[in-house]
Amino acid sequence: MTRLRVEFTTEPFDLDEAPAHAVAAREVVRARALDAVDVGPFGNTAEGSADEVLAAISALLHTSLEAGATRVSLQVNVIGEGEG
Repeated sequence: MTRLRVEFTTEPFDLDEAPAHAVAAREVVRARALDAVDVGPFGNTAEGSADEVLAAISALLHTSLEAGATRVSLQVNVIGEGEG
């Protein structure tokens, strides 16, 4: 089974508190059946099966853009068994 890791950020940044689009994106990945979800002030990562990660990416793009994001940057990597 192929596993993927997605790293993503949403903009614009706000150093004082998380903007609505960042919170919305984080809620999307936390609600999915993903492994190793890690959220932070400058980036977020999640891992899981290819199907789950790709579905989460679609949902987080739709949700964060609707919540006011002007840019979403993401990177997707194929990870091997035992990585992560």
